[in-house]
Amino acid sequence: MNDPGVTRVAVYIDFDNIVISRYDQVHGRGQFQRDKVRAFDRADKAADPEVAEKLRRATVDVGAMIDFASSFGTLVLTRAYADWSDPVNADYRGQLVSRAVDLVQLFPTAAYAKNGADIRLAVDAVEDMFRLPDLTHVVIVAGDSDYVPLAQRCRRLGRYVVAVGVAGSTSRALAAACDELVTYDALPGITPAEAPEPAARRTAAARAERQEPGSVPAARASRRTRRPAAADPDSEDPQELATRLLVRALRLGQEKDDADWLHSSAVKSQMRRMDPSFSERALGYRSFSDFVKSREGVAELDETNPARLIRLNPATAAQ
Repeated sequence: MNDPGVTRVAVYIDFDNIVISRYDQVHGRGQFQRDKVRAFDRADKAADPEVAEKLRRATVDVGAMIDFASSFGTLVLTRAYADWSDPVNADYRGQLVSRAVDLVQLFPTAAYAKNGADIRLAVDAVEDMFRLPDLTHVVIVAGDSDYVPLAQRCRRLGRYVVAVGVAGSTSRALAAACDELVTYDALPGITPAEAPEPAARRTAAARAERQEPGSVPAARASRRTRRPAAADPDSEDPQELATRLLVRALRLGQEKDDADWLHSSAVKSQMRRMDPSFSERALGYRSFSDFVKSREGVAELDETNPARLIRLNPATAAQ
């Protein structure tokens, strides 16, 4: 390692794994296959609105995963592995590209659509360990036990290994092979998934809806008017984006350091790692302290300490 004080992070995302696991977590084990989601195209006029709504509810927050990885240090490389021609994956391409994620294209090599992400990801990761000897951390976004040998090898090579998996779909063996394992629901900014509705109750509800001729169920009608899960960052208010960025950075710092008050410089560095375009001056503030003061509804600044400390407003922290 070049400088023991510098942390450099590599992130590897088995995108199919995380999308399928999240869908099954929200809607029930095996539901991704039963709903034939892989080929589902919400832009198709004949697309089932119920499946579209189920996909919306199971949307994966790409930003939350990458922000969490950045809390360990500078992101040197971030790769996501999937068949990006599948509509369910293609919907995320814009978000991933906007976060400078390298999209690795995989093609199914068998009738059951196994794309070999685990093998390709592992080969790339081990190669990177030798090609980039200054890497200090490896973040694997997947829960398969297939990644146990990779985690063990990375640790033997002196890297700190973190896994991010979906609760209920993450192998205990993988948890034991890593230095740290975090469930997707536990990431800052993620609303934990509710337990999936029992199949019998879903069937009864569907039967009740069909028994009302000539009417559109209110629940289904309301689904069609809801906004998409992910908004275009370019169309949002820069001030609001900056506020959310500050809150995420504070949540990450507090969970990582187990402390309420954080150093102002550390918080700003974390915000810059999550969004390199962040600049308090571009937002109209002379200093980072002025920026934080303007967000007194979500953050508190302690200027009595020479280091200047920041914490989440208790009301915000409780949400």
